[in-house]
Amino acid sequence: MEKIKIGVFGAHRGMTMIKVLSDYPEAKLVAVCDKYAPLLESVKKVADEHHTTVATYTDFEDFIHHDMDAVVLANYATEHAPYAIRLMKAGKHVLSEVLPCETIAQAVELIETVESTGMVYAYAENYCYMPHSFTMRHRYENGEIGDVMYAEGEYVHDCAKNWPNLTYGDPDHWRNNGYPTFYCTHSTGPMLFITGRRPVRVTGFTTQANPVGEPRGRKMGRRAAVEMITLDNGAVARSMHGELKREPGIHPYRIYGTKGCMESELFCPEKLPEGEEWRQKIFVYREGTEVGKGESEVYAPDLKAYSDMFFANTGHGGSDFYPCHYFIQKILGREEGKKYSIDVYHAVDMGLVGVMAYRSILAGGVPMDIPDLRKPEEREKWRRDIKCTNPAIASGEDLLPCAPEGNYVYPPEEYERVKQMWLEGQKK
Repeated sequence: MEKIKIGVFGAHRGMTMIKVLSDYPEAKLVAVCDKYAPLLESVKKVADEHHTTVATYTDFEDFIHHDMDAVVLANYATEHAPYAIRLMKAGKHVLSEVLPCETIAQAVELIETVESTGMVYAYAENYCYMPHSFTMRHRYENGEIGDVMYAEGEYVHDCAKNWPNLTYGDPDHWRNNGYPTFYCTHSTGPMLFITGRRPVRVTGFTTQANPVGEPRGRKMGRRAAVEMITLDNGAVARSMHGELKREPGIHPYRIYGTKGCMESELFCPEKLPEGEEWRQKIFVYREGTEVGKGESEVYAPDLKAYSDMFFANTGHGGSDFYPCHYFIQKILGREEGKKYSIDVYHAVDMGLVGVMAYRSILAGGVPMDIPDLRKPEEREKWRRDIKCTNPAIASGEDLLPCAPEGNYVYPPEEYERVKQMWLEGQKK
């Protein structure tokens, strides 16, 4: 069988996908595009290690014309939807990294492009495929704890120390122009993925900005966000994420159902045996026929259980393997790909939680309905909605502040300082 020819757009975040595709038996990495030429040298080294040849490009306009069946989008998070739309119209399947879209107008166009072209679109929300969250999905769909009544998801990651390598000191970098609830799908996504439920309403909250530490140019300040979400069965879910002070970062999930509950471990042990990687344990309770009496178990799940092809030389505990794996399987028309690859509707659901939660914050905590863009009549209400914090897209009343109190303003020297920190890091 001829292998699926796949390209990667964005070699920094895309490096883990590059490693997956270099070893995957039913796919072939054929091209990589990134504007930063030194990264492409790293790509060539990976290709040499795997005894293969990969074309490299610094210009997307050249890259898009390469002979390939599909593209992994690992470029800037605010640019995923526009590039996904272009690629699908050019006849290429798309695996999109986080996030799916920046505006609701983009979400509408993205969905309609998938529908009109018939191309495969998949969303690479890797936290859905962590050992604990993916195992919880399997156990939930087996009916072990019944229908969800309440859920919690958290993604705490203090990125302050990584900011120079993430933003390069660019004041217009999307991370500097973000807002508190924007990057929500690491906490929200797994809850929706596990339960199969759709979010219908959300109320947003944000903490005050943390004044401790160097500013580093983030226009919303250093803060965290909370989304209180109503699901389509009436259940309530709490999503929390952001730059709270905790090391190492955490990503636990908790699901309470009508017949029991599942939750993942919160704290990493201080010491692990040499060579052993921490795997978050899962705690499961299933109530029996007598109220208050049932079965409990605690165990550490293993991602290898879900595919014979699995290999762990990827980031995020091996969870970067599965978005690529199920994307390829879906292209091949196989049931496991159709079942576990995250489609455009669920991707947009995950992203719009953050979009509408921020509008709730700006409105003083008023609950906001989340558009169901599966319905054509619903799309018409939002087709021209470009409200966002990105001045390259929105202006006037459509341009929202990065924080409810307005944008934090930094002198040019601050961005230059961050740039120099990044450049010094490149020399090491």
